[in-house]
Amino acid sequence: MKKLITLGLTAAMVASLTACGGNGGDATTAAAGGDTTTAAGGASADNSGAGAEGAFKIGVIGPLTGPAAAYGIAVQNGADLAVKEINEAGGAGGIMLEMNAQDDEHDPQKSVNAYNTLKDWGAQAIVGSTTSDPCIAVAAETSNDNMFQITPSGSAVECVAPENVFRVCFADPDQGTASAVYIGENKLATKIAVIYDSSTTYSSGIREAFVKEAANQGLEVVADEAFTADNATDFSVQLDKAKEAGAELVFLPIYYQEASVILKQASDKDFAPIFFGCDGMDGILTVENFDTSLAEGLMLLTPFSTTEESSKAFTEAYVAAYGIEPNQFAADSYDAVYAIKAALEKSGVAADADFSAVCDAFKTAMTEITIDGLTGEGMTWNAAGEPDKAPKAVKIVNGVYEMQ
Repeated sequence: MKKLITLGLTAAMVASLTACGGNGGDATTAAAGGDTTTAAGGASADNSGAGAEGAFKIGVIGPLTGPAAAYGIAVQNGADLAVKEINEAGGAGGIMLEMNAQDDEHDPQKSVNAYNTLKDWGAQAIVGSTTSDPCIAVAAETSNDNMFQITPSGSAVECVAPENVFRVCFADPDQGTASAVYIGENKLATKIAVIYDSSTTYSSGIREAFVKEAANQGLEVVADEAFTADNATDFSVQLDKAKEAGAELVFLPIYYQEASVILKQASDKDFAPIFFGCDGMDGILTVENFDTSLAEGLMLLTPFSTTEESSKAFTEAYVAAYGIEPNQFAADSYDAVYAIKAALEKSGVAADADFSAVCDAFKTAMTEITIDGLTGEGMTWNAAGEPDKAPKAVKIVNGVYEMQ
C-alpha cells in the first residue's frame, strides 16, 4: 500500500543532512536504563545494561565503512547515545532498549542484507537506512514484512512511500523548495548557478524543486550544470559556465566530498560566489586534507547546530563518547530513537511484541506524538511519514557554524 506523499512546505521549511566521523564497524549495544518527549539531553557512554532481558530491539542500518561512512557512523553514534540515555532514565515506559547496527556500505543490496541480518537478530523496529537509495530498497522489504521503519536521513520522496516508513529529515523536494525560498526572501543573490549530480535521485530531486521554486522567488538560474558519479573529480566546465554567466550564488545539492573539490577548483579559478548547500554538505569540514578556509562563508539550512544552547548537553556527551562533534546525521538518529520511545509509550505495546504488531501500533502512535528533539521543537509526523518542524540557517564563519 502506498501513502499519498504531501510535498507542501511553508516558506520556513528545509532540511540539511550533515556528516561526521567516528568509530566504524558493525556494533551491537544496549544500555541500562508520551505524548511529548524531550530528546535534547545528554547521555552517559556507560553500557551498564547491555543484554537486558526483555529489551525492545532496534536495528540500525547505514554505511559504517566506505566513502559514505561518515554518515552511517554518525547515525550509529546518535542512536547509541539515545539508547543509553533512555535506558539510564528507566527506559521507554519501563521497557529497556537494545540496539544492533549493521553496515550497508551505501549499497542497496547490502542494505537489504543488513536488514535481513537484523530481522534474524529479532529487530522490532528499524532506524535507517541512512542514505536514500539503500533506504528505498529496505523500505520495500519492511513494507512486505510490516516492520516499522524510521529513517533519520533518507530524503528521497520514495523512502517513505510505504505506510510503515517515517523519517526525521525533510524530503528532497522540500529541501530544494525551501532553499530557493530562503535565498529569495533573504535576497542573497538574483543570478544563480546550480551544479548537481544527475546520477542520484537525491541531488536530482532537490535540483528539480529548487529550479521550479526559483522562478517564483524572482531568481534567475543562469547555469544549470550536471555531473555524474563517473566524472565527479573535474568540475572545470561547470564552474566556467557558472562564472561566465555571472552567477552570484552557486547552489550545490550534493554531498560534501564533491563539494570540497568544487570549492578548491573554484578558488583556483578565482571564482568566489556565495556557495549554498543542503543535505550532505555539512560534512565538508571533516574532509581529510581539505583546506577548510575554502568553505568560509558557505551556507546551508539545517535543523541542528552544536552552537545552540539546546544542543549543548548532547554535544558534550557525544564528544565525550566518540571524540568528535555531532552533526545532523547524529542528531536525526538520536531523535529517531526518541520517536520510537514516544511511540512505545503512546501505543503501550509490550517489550516482546511481534514486530508486525509493533508496526501496526506505531503507524497510529507516530501521528499522535510530539517530540522536543535536537532537530526541532514540537516535532510531529503526519500519516505520510513526513515530519513537521522548523529549520535554521547556518553559515561557516572562522571554521565553525554560526546561526543566521
